[in-house]
Amino acid sequence: MRVGLHVRVGGGYPAAIAYAKSVGCSAIQIFSSNPRSYRTNPIDVPAMEAFAAARREAGIDPCVIHTPYLINLASEDPKIRHGSLRLLEHDLAAAAHGGIAYVNTHLGSYGKRDREEGFIAICRYLEKALADVKPGVHLVIENSAGAGSLAGGTLEELGRFVKALDHPQLGICLDTAHAWAAGYQINSDDGVDRFIDQAEDLIGLDRIKMFHFNDTEVELGANRDRHWHIGEGKIGLEGFRALLARPELREKTAILETPGEEEEDRRNVQTILELERAVTAA
Repeated sequence: MRVGLHVRVGGGYPAAIAYAKSVGCSAIQIFSSNPRSYRTNPIDVPAMEAFAAARREAGIDPCVIHTPYLINLASEDPKIRHGSLRLLEHDLAAAAHGGIAYVNTHLGSYGKRDREEGFIAICRYLEKALADVKPGVHLVIENSAGAGSLAGGTLEELGRFVKALDHPQLGICLDTAHAWAAGYQINSDDGVDRFIDQAEDLIGLDRIKMFHFNDTEVELGANRDRHWHIGEGKIGLEGFRALLARPELREKTAILETPGEEEEDRRNVQTILELERAVTAA
Protein backbone atom coordinates (compact mmCIF):
# COMPACT_ATOMS: atom_id res chain seq x y z
CA MET A 1 0.00 0.00 0.00
CA ARG A 2 0.90 3.64 -0.40
CA VAL A 3 0.72 5.00 3.15
CA GLY A 4 0.27 8.63 4.10
CA LEU A 5 -0.99 11.17 6.60
CA HIS A 6 -3.31 14.14 6.56
CA VAL A 7 -0.78 16.99 6.67
CA ARG A 8 -1.25 20.69 7.39
CA VAL A 9 -0.25 23.02 4.55
CA GLY A 10 -0.33 26.33 6.43
CA GLY A 11 3.46 26.46 6.32
CA GLY A 12 3.51 25.91 2.57
CA TYR A 13 3.46 22.89 0.29
CA PRO A 14 7.23 22.22 0.41
CA ALA A 15 7.12 21.99 4.22
CA ALA A 16 4.11 19.65 4.08
CA ILE A 17 5.91 17.33 1.66
CA ALA A 18 9.09 17.39 3.73
CA TYR A 19 7.12 16.54 6.86
CA ALA A 20 5.30 13.64 5.20
CA LYS A 21 8.58 12.28 3.88
CA SER A 22 10.29 12.62 7.27
CA VAL A 23 7.78 10.37 9.04
CA GLY A 24 7.83 7.69 6.35
CA CYS A 25 4.89 8.59 4.10
CA SER A 26 4.60 7.69 0.44
CA ALA A 27 1.23 9.49 0.06
CA ILE A 28 -0.36 12.64 1.48
CA GLN A 29 -3.76 14.18 2.23
CA ILE A 30 -4.47 17.91 2.57
CA PHE A 31 -7.21 20.50 2.79
CA SER A 32 -7.13 22.92 -0.13
CA SER A 33 -9.10 25.58 1.79
CA ASN A 34 -10.52 26.27 5.25
CA PRO A 35 -12.29 23.02 6.22
CA ARG A 36 -14.90 24.88 8.27
CA SER A 37 -15.95 27.53 5.77
CA TYR A 38 -18.00 27.77 2.57
CA ARG A 39 -15.60 30.44 1.33
CA THR A 40 -12.92 29.50 -1.17
CA ASN A 41 -10.00 31.42 -2.61
CA PRO A 42 -9.09 31.48 -6.30
CA ILE A 43 -6.90 28.52 -7.20
CA ASP A 44 -3.22 29.44 -7.35
CA VAL A 45 -2.43 27.45 -10.48
CA PRO A 46 1.38 27.96 -10.44
CA ALA A 47 1.48 26.91 -6.77
CA MET A 48 -0.55 23.76 -7.49
CA GLU A 49 1.69 22.88 -10.42
CA ALA A 50 4.78 23.40 -8.27
CA PHE A 51 3.20 21.21 -5.57
CA ALA A 52 2.76 18.43 -8.12
CA ALA A 53 6.39 18.71 -9.27
CA ALA A 54 7.67 18.68 -5.68
CA ARG A 55 5.63 15.57 -4.85
CA ARG A 56 7.00 13.78 -7.90
CA GLU A 57 10.53 14.64 -6.85
CA ALA A 58 9.88 13.41 -3.29
CA GLY A 59 8.08 10.23 -4.40
CA ILE A 60 4.89 11.26 -2.58
CA ASP A 61 2.02 9.91 -4.63
CA PRO A 62 -0.93 9.81 -4.67
CA CYS A 63 -2.22 13.01 -3.10
CA VAL A 64 -5.73 13.39 -1.68
CA ILE A 65 -7.72 16.58 -1.09
CA HIS A 66 -10.21 16.21 1.77
CA THR A 67 -13.19 18.48 1.19
CA PRO A 68 -14.48 20.84 3.93
CA TYR A 69 -16.56 19.31 6.70
CA LEU A 70 -19.54 21.56 5.93
CA ILE A 71 -20.57 19.71 2.78
CA ASN A 72 -24.14 18.41 2.97
CA LEU A 73 -25.55 17.34 -0.37
CA ALA A 74 -28.76 16.03 1.25
CA SER A 75 -29.75 19.21 3.06
CA GLU A 76 -33.28 20.53 2.71
CA ASP A 77 -31.77 24.02 2.45
CA PRO A 78 -30.92 24.80 -1.20
CA LYS A 79 -28.27 27.33 -0.12
CA ILE A 80 -26.40 24.60 1.74
CA ARG A 81 -26.70 22.19 -1.20
CA HIS A 82 -25.45 24.82 -3.68
CA GLY A 83 -22.66 25.89 -1.32
CA SER A 84 -21.65 22.24 -0.95
CA LEU A 85 -21.56 21.83 -4.71
CA ARG A 86 -19.30 24.89 -5.06
CA LEU A 87 -16.88 23.38 -2.53
CA LEU A 88 -16.80 20.11 -4.44
CA GLU A 89 -16.26 21.85 -7.75
CA HIS A 90 -13.47 23.99 -6.27
CA ASP A 91 -11.57 20.98 -4.91
CA LEU A 92 -12.02 18.97 -8.10
CA ALA A 93 -10.61 21.89 -10.09
CA ALA A 94 -7.71 22.30 -7.65
CA ALA A 95 -6.98 18.58 -7.95
CA ALA A 96 -6.83 18.83 -11.73
CA HIS A 97 -4.31 21.70 -11.58
CA GLY A 98 -2.22 19.92 -8.95
CA GLY A 99 -2.06 16.44 -10.44
CA ILE A 100 -4.05 15.17 -7.45
CA ALA A 101 -5.72 11.80 -7.88
CA TYR A 102 -8.48 11.87 -5.26
CA VAL A 103 -10.95 14.35 -3.81
CA ASN A 104 -12.41 12.71 -0.71
CA THR A 105 -15.75 13.90 0.63
CA HIS A 106 -18.39 13.20 3.22
CA LEU A 107 -21.96 13.38 1.95
CA GLY A 108 -23.73 15.00 4.87
CA SER A 109 -26.94 14.22 6.71
CA TYR A 110 -30.49 13.56 5.57
CA GLY A 111 -31.73 15.42 8.63
CA LYS A 112 -35.52 15.14 8.77
CA ARG A 113 -35.85 14.41 5.05
CA ASP A 114 -37.14 11.14 3.79
CA ARG A 115 -34.00 9.08 3.19
CA GLU A 116 -34.94 8.14 -0.36
CA GLU A 117 -35.64 11.77 -1.22
CA GLY A 118 -32.29 12.71 0.30
CA PHE A 119 -30.54 9.92 -1.59
CA ILE A 120 -31.88 11.26 -4.87
CA ALA A 121 -30.72 14.79 -3.96
CA ILE A 122 -27.20 13.54 -3.20
CA CYS A 123 -27.07 11.68 -6.51
CA ARG A 124 -28.21 14.79 -8.37
CA TYR A 125 -25.47 16.96 -6.84
CA LEU A 126 -22.76 14.34 -7.23
CA GLU A 127 -23.73 14.13 -10.88
CA LYS A 128 -23.38 17.91 -11.22
CA ALA A 129 -19.95 17.82 -9.53
CA LEU A 130 -18.76 15.05 -11.84
CA ALA A 131 -20.04 16.72 -15.00
CA ASP A 132 -16.78 18.58 -15.66
CA VAL A 133 -14.30 16.44 -13.74
CA LYS A 134 -10.94 16.28 -15.49
CA PRO A 135 -9.15 13.08 -16.49
CA GLY A 136 -7.03 11.58 -13.73
CA VAL A 137 -9.17 12.94 -10.88
CA HIS A 138 -11.60 10.77 -8.87
CA LEU A 139 -14.31 12.01 -6.54
CA VAL A 140 -14.21 9.59 -3.60
CA ILE A 141 -17.13 9.16 -1.17
CA GLU A 142 -16.18 8.38 2.42
CA ASN A 143 -18.28 6.12 4.65
CA SER A 144 -19.76 7.73 7.75
CA ALA A 145 -19.94 6.44 11.32
CA GLY A 146 -23.70 6.07 10.84
CA ALA A 147 -24.81 8.49 13.54
CA GLY A 148 -28.33 9.87 13.30
CA SER A 149 -29.28 10.56 9.71
CA LEU A 150 -25.75 10.60 8.24
CA ALA A 151 -25.53 9.36 4.67
CA GLY A 152 -23.19 6.58 3.58
CA GLY A 153 -22.94 4.63 6.83
CA THR A 154 -23.31 1.20 5.25
CA LEU A 155 -21.57 -0.65 2.45
CA GLU A 156 -24.99 -1.25 0.92
CA GLU A 157 -25.77 2.47 0.68
CA LEU A 158 -22.32 3.30 -0.68
CA GLY A 159 -22.86 0.66 -3.34
CA ARG A 160 -26.21 2.20 -4.21
CA PHE A 161 -24.55 5.55 -4.90
CA VAL A 162 -21.92 3.94 -7.11
CA LYS A 163 -24.52 1.99 -9.07
CA ALA A 164 -26.99 4.87 -9.35
CA LEU A 165 -24.40 7.23 -10.84
CA ASP A 166 -22.29 4.66 -12.70
CA HIS A 167 -19.56 7.24 -13.31
CA PRO A 168 -16.03 5.94 -13.95
CA GLN A 169 -14.48 8.71 -11.81
CA LEU A 170 -16.61 8.06 -8.73
CA GLY A 171 -14.93 5.98 -6.03
CA ILE A 172 -15.16 5.03 -2.38
CA CYS A 173 -12.93 5.61 0.66
CA LEU A 174 -13.42 3.25 3.59
CA ASP A 175 -12.53 4.72 6.97
CA THR A 176 -11.80 1.95 9.47
CA ALA A 177 -12.87 3.95 12.54
CA HIS A 178 -16.16 4.85 10.87
CA ALA A 179 -16.74 1.26 9.74
CA TRP A 180 -16.22 0.00 13.30
CA ALA A 181 -18.54 2.68 14.68
CA ALA A 182 -21.17 1.66 12.12
CA GLY A 183 -21.05 -1.94 13.35
CA TYR A 184 -18.51 -3.71 11.12
CA GLN A 185 -16.34 -5.88 13.40
CA ILE A 186 -12.97 -5.52 11.70
CA ASN A 187 -10.66 -6.46 14.58
CA SER A 188 -9.87 -10.01 13.42
CA ASP A 189 -9.08 -12.04 10.30
CA ASP A 190 -12.64 -13.35 10.08
CA GLY A 191 -14.20 -9.93 10.63
CA VAL A 192 -12.01 -8.26 8.01
CA ASP A 193 -12.69 -11.06 5.55
CA ARG A 194 -16.45 -10.59 5.99
CA PHE A 195 -16.11 -6.82 5.61
CA ILE A 196 -13.98 -6.92 2.47
CA ASP A 197 -16.07 -9.67 0.91
CA GLN A 198 -19.19 -7.58 1.52
CA ALA A 199 -17.45 -4.53 0.05
CA GLU A 200 -16.53 -6.52 -3.04
CA ASP A 201 -20.09 -7.78 -3.43
CA LEU A 202 -21.92 -4.50 -2.72
CA ILE A 203 -19.48 -1.93 -4.14
CA GLY A 204 -16.73 -3.66 -6.11
CA LEU A 205 -13.10 -3.49 -5.00
CA ASP A 206 -12.17 -1.61 -8.17
CA ARG A 207 -14.32 1.27 -6.87
CA ILE A 208 -12.59 1.34 -3.49
CA LYS A 209 -9.76 3.71 -4.29
CA MET A 210 -8.43 4.35 -0.79
CA PHE A 211 -8.77 3.79 2.93
CA HIS A 212 -8.54 5.98 5.97
CA PHE A 213 -6.65 3.88 8.52
CA ASN A 214 -7.72 5.03 11.97
CA ASP A 215 -8.11 3.06 15.18
CA THR A 216 -10.87 4.06 17.59
CA GLU A 217 -11.78 3.90 21.26
CA VAL A 218 -15.56 3.71 20.79
CA GLU A 219 -17.51 0.48 21.21
CA LEU A 220 -18.57 -1.53 18.18
CA GLY A 221 -21.65 0.06 16.61
CA ALA A 222 -21.46 3.19 18.79
CA ASN A 223 -22.01 5.48 15.75
CA ARG A 224 -19.44 7.97 17.05
CA ASP A 225 -16.47 9.31 15.10
CA ARG A 226 -13.44 9.10 17.43
CA HIS A 227 -10.03 8.40 15.87
CA TRP A 228 -7.18 6.86 17.87
CA HIS A 229 -3.63 5.60 17.40
CA ILE A 230 -3.03 2.54 15.24
CA GLY A 231 -3.11 -0.69 17.27
CA GLU A 232 -4.05 1.08 20.50
CA GLY A 233 -7.83 1.00 20.14
CA LYS A 234 -10.68 -1.42 19.56
CA ILE A 235 -9.60 -2.42 16.05
CA GLY A 236 -6.10 -3.20 17.27
CA LEU A 237 -3.06 -4.55 15.50
CA GLU A 238 -4.93 -7.69 14.43
CA GLY A 239 -7.50 -5.70 12.47
CA PHE A 240 -4.94 -3.66 10.55
CA ARG A 241 -2.73 -6.72 10.01
CA ALA A 242 -5.73 -8.52 8.50
CA LEU A 243 -6.47 -5.61 6.15
CA LEU A 244 -2.85 -5.42 5.02
CA ALA A 245 -2.79 -9.18 4.44
CA ARG A 246 -5.53 -9.02 1.80
CA PRO A 247 -3.54 -9.18 -1.47
CA GLU A 248 -6.25 -7.39 -3.47
CA LEU A 249 -5.82 -4.29 -1.27
CA ARG A 250 -2.05 -3.95 -1.65
CA GLU A 251 -2.28 -1.50 -4.56
CA LYS A 252 -4.66 0.80 -2.64
CA THR A 253 -3.79 3.95 -0.70
CA ALA A 254 -4.13 4.26 3.09
CA ILE A 255 -4.24 7.71 4.70
CA LEU A 256 -3.94 8.01 8.48
CA GLU A 257 -5.95 10.66 10.32
CA THR A 258 -4.73 9.77 13.79
CA PRO A 259 -4.38 12.42 16.53
CA GLY A 260 -1.18 13.94 17.83
CA GLU A 261 1.97 15.63 16.61
CA GLU A 262 5.21 14.47 14.98
CA GLU A 263 6.11 11.74 17.49
CA GLU A 264 2.66 10.17 17.24
CA ASP A 265 2.53 10.60 13.45
CA ARG A 266 5.84 8.80 13.05
CA ARG A 267 4.76 5.99 15.40
CA ASN A 268 1.45 5.46 13.61
CA VAL A 269 2.96 5.43 10.12
CA GLN A 270 5.77 3.11 11.18
CA THR A 271 3.30 0.74 12.86
CA ILE A 272 1.44 0.32 9.57
CA LEU A 273 4.69 -0.09 7.61
CA GLU A 274 5.97 -2.71 10.05
CA LEU A 275 2.70 -4.64 9.85
CA GLU A 276 2.85 -4.49 6.07
CA ARG A 277 6.42 -5.80 6.01
CA ALA A 278 5.44 -8.65 8.33
CA VAL A 279 2.46 -9.81 6.28
CA THR A 280 4.38 -9.46 3.01
CA ALA A 281 7.22 -11.59 4.36
CA ALA A 282 4.88 -14.25 5.78
